Amino acid sequence: MESEACRLGHSYKRFRPHLLMVLVQIGNSILYFVTQAAFNHGMKPDVYVTYRYIVAGLAMFPFAYFLERTIRPRFTLALFAEIIVLSLLGVSLPFNMFLASLTYTSPTLLAAVANTLASLTFVIALVLRLEVVNLRNPRGLAKVLGTLLSLAGITIMTLYKGPIIKKYWHPLIQIQGSAATHENWLKGSVLSVASCVTWSLWYIMQAFTLKRYPAQLSLTTWMCFLGGAQSAIYTVIVEHKRAAWTIGFNIDFWSTVYAGVVGSGLIIFLQLWCTKEKGPVFVTMFTPLTTILVALIAYFILGEKLYMGLNKCTLYYSLL
Repeated sequence: MESEACRLGHSYKRFRPHLLMVLVQIGNSILYFVTQAAFNHGMKPDVYVTYRYIVAGLAMFPFAYFLERTIRPRFTLALFAEIIVLSLLGVSLPFNMFLASLTYTSPTLLAAVANTLASLTFVIALVLRLEVVNLRNPRGLAKVLGTLLSLAGITIMTLYKGPIIKKYWHPLIQIQGSAATHENWLKGSVLSVASCVTWSLWYIMQAFTLKRYPAQLSLTTWMCFLGGAQSAIYTVIVEHKRAAWTIGFNIDFWSTVYAGVVGSGLIIFLQLWCTKEKGPVFVTMFTPLTTILVALIAYFILGEKLYMGLNKCTLYYSLL
């Protein structure tokens, strides 16, 4: 019995990062739809990002303050400047672009475009010599071919949209709202790809910052507060009406709470922990799982339109 328990404990410890990243992708999949529901209800994407990260910072602050009181390294001006850049690359800039693109496309396409994260992160890590590839080794060759196929697939998904796949049932759940969506497929794709480039840089930079500041909870809290402040400055410039900042006790409120506590605070912390344990490329390898979950939920439960060329490529490249 003791040996069996030891084996189970060893297996759990070995595969704990994998299990955590699967949970992260499930949380991200739900996030796509609660976010779309809030936007359809009339909430502005930039206001959503600002509130989301303020909520995330407030939720994470008590845990960071008490649990990491003795392990936080000394805070310097150079480290603060580094975290400001980290917040810009991973919070305010990419999320404002990514969520703005949701008003032009669909959650399924955004989840598909997010598959470029692994490829882009791999290429950047290769340039910075964080990854080593031996083309004579089958694993190294598979990495290169997988990267090229992923980039080719996302190009097809961005530029080509085939005929609609017919549905023979009514959706189980309907996301109500009157917000304009699916207006500009190409514009939404460009915004989402640009956000993925900044996210890839963020994942790479995390690996360096964690070596100097290994307190993941505290780093998550700092990024949430600073990213929320950066987004607030941008939102004040573009949103002059007070009504845009007002949210009621409805889907706007609940989506902000979920996105802040789970989608930002908890998920960023888990990603930082896994980055420290396994590296940035490992973390981004799990993004295709979100694509599969979002596509299945969108088609079978929410009744979203799926297109032959787009979504066949979506599922195919997600499984690579």
